[in-house]
Amino acid sequence: MTTGKPLRADAQRKRDALLAAARKVFDAGEFFDLRFDDFAPLAGVGTGTLYRHFPTREALAEAVYHGEVAALCDRAHQLQGTLPPAEALAAFLRDMVDHIAAHQGLARTLATLMADRSSALAEGSQALEQAVTGLVTAAARDGAIRDDVDPGAIMMALHGIGAAHDRPHWRTEADDVITLVLDGLRQA
Repeated sequence: MTTGKPLRADAQRKRDALLAAARKVFDAGEFFDLRFDDFAPLAGVGTGTLYRHFPTREALAEAVYHGEVAALCDRAHQLQGTLPPAEALAAFLRDMVDHIAAHQGLARTLATLMADRSSALAEGSQALEQAVTGLVTAAARDGAIRDDVDPGAIMMALHGIGAAHDRPHWRTEADDVITLVLDGLRQA
């Protein structure tokens, strides 16, 4: 739980260790196999530290989710600052597919655990859409893609890719969808 003021360095390390342990458990799809208290020893901290930072399983899941969203938004800004606009957009969309593939357990856990916390999920989705909007706007301004594309449509494609992760050839199909999206964005 954050109070708005920065954590001491040791407290931040412990919080980060809890988040890293939770990410591993999420990605392994074992989040519900553990008692909440079991996260503390996995992170090398005491149970009191776990509850001080994350009083509930939902709070821990939400913190992991917000960390992942922040990392993705940072990646979008980094790409935008280092690549030509169309390449930055393409790289980010492909990175999103990589992220979806790497974190399927997290996505399933969040869908189950945070169904009643839709505002937290909506905030993350909104932040990602803003990142995509920045990439799309820059590429359109550069003349590399059409200027009539709503970034929300690209987000829908990404959500569809994520929702289809149980298909047998998901990864190949996901890459094909990104190629279709990128081809559809090009100027005629």
